[in-house]
Amino acid sequence: MPTLSDLVVRHTSLDAADLDWLHSLVSDWQLLADLSFADLVLWAPLLPPSKEPAGGCGMDHGSGWIAIAQMRPTTGPTVYHDDVVGTVVAPGERHLIDTAWNERRICREGDPDWSTGVPVREETIPVRRALPGGEGRFLAVIQRSTNLSSARTPSRLELTYLQSASDLAQMVAEGRFPFSGEEPILVRSPRVGDGLLRLDRAGRVTYASPNALSAYRRLGLHADLVGAELGRVTAQLCYSDEPINEDLMIVASGRAAKETEVESGGTIVQLRAIPLIVGGGRIGALVLIRDVTELRRRERELMTKDATIREIHHRVKNNLQTVAALLRLQARRLRVPEGREALEEAVRRVGSIAIVHETLSHAPEEFVDFDDIADRVIAMAGEVSSAEAAVTPRRVGAFGVLPSLIATPLAMALTELLQNALQHGHPKRLQVVVRPEADRLNVLVWDDGQGVPDDFDLDSTTSLGLQIVRTLVVGELSGRLAIERREGGGTEVTLSIPLPAS
Repeated sequence: MPTLSDLVVRHTSLDAADLDWLHSLVSDWQLLADLSFADLVLWAPLLPPSKEPAGGCGMDHGSGWIAIAQMRPTTGPTVYHDDVVGTVVAPGERHLIDTAWNERRICREGDPDWSTGVPVREETIPVRRALPGGEGRFLAVIQRSTNLSSARTPSRLELTYLQSASDLAQMVAEGRFPFSGEEPILVRSPRVGDGLLRLDRAGRVTYASPNALSAYRRLGLHADLVGAELGRVTAQLCYSDEPINEDLMIVASGRAAKETEVESGGTIVQLRAIPLIVGGGRIGALVLIRDVTELRRRERELMTKDATIREIHHRVKNNLQTVAALLRLQARRLRVPEGREALEEAVRRVGSIAIVHETLSHAPEEFVDFDDIADRVIAMAGEVSSAEAAVTPRRVGAFGVLPSLIATPLAMALTELLQNALQHGHPKRLQVVVRPEADRLNVLVWDDGQGVPDDFDLDSTTSLGLQIVRTLVVGELSGRLAIERREGGGTEVTLSIPLPAS
């Protein structure tokens, strides 16, 4: 399915500012759909062929309309079981859309439509973007379709929803919703079904849904909410020796489009205020409420667990460095060159593992930027080259972010390959070339040194370092490993490691 941006750029004359406004609207219009108990479809005027975009307060719709976004209600039955985004209609085919656009008003006239076998009430709302100086530019039309198959006498809650939806629709037509300059509302913000309060101009509660009232009961409220000043009641519930959060009073009184949280008696409630500004004046506000106690408890547990894991990685790194220091100290006491060399190799192997754990101790998750690890491993391997050779290994390409289960064995394998090439191949050039794919990581380590013998066989090699590499790449990472002579001299080692699905 094409995205809103794709459809707008390809088929309309809307500019970047218009597109941003529509994105803000679409990011928050689930609220309007739920309050309306209706499906919403956003129609934009098609750009006529070989016609320049119109300026001023609107655009020509002589070529018809295209559906660029769609939203279904979570509070009632849907009208559109299939997606309509991308649908094109000709001029005059949807007269309510044309009327709302031409007359710049909300259209509600007309009998229910029975063409689909289900009674559907159609309404249209012109979408206006506010401009400096009070001017506005009309961008599109929202078609609001209500399934009337389950129509009955509405309850007080439903009447409040519908009145609030009517006020929001008027704000859309006046260019007052979405709120200019506000960040798009996140997915985890309260929804209509979580709990809703309606406030008057003075910030007093005129209606409280059962869920909203239950949330305040859990905060410690014993009186009725209706008729109470929400800001004062909320401040009293979370009273403490600390100063009251200024955002709390602003949100609870409905004076600004903001979000905040209230905590009292072990209960945490999230509040989101939506000022209702119709006809140039504030007539009240909606306050959406959600009990997030369990969610915040789990987040705190995850933060504690994450801090514990990072502390473990830090301690493992310290322990490995201690082991490396002990091995280094033991190597200095040995008089047998072979034993000293073996211990120095062990120090470097332990060091490569310590590098991964050090990186993980600073990472918020069990994923690391392997480019930094690879560069440190390469620098550490370069220290074993003789001063006369002065070989500096280079990395070409990027590894990107890898899970720790791949990072640790891959770091050890790189350490072994680079160390083996520098100690036994005596190269003048040594490179690590990275070629990532969608589901595999391909790494090529090549040098221009002496090269492997013609009868070299990886399966029967007696080299401890290459045996370690084979065990890590093939056994632990389920990858492929190939070592062969390089054309023109030197050795070429190819690693191909499968990556887990993102």
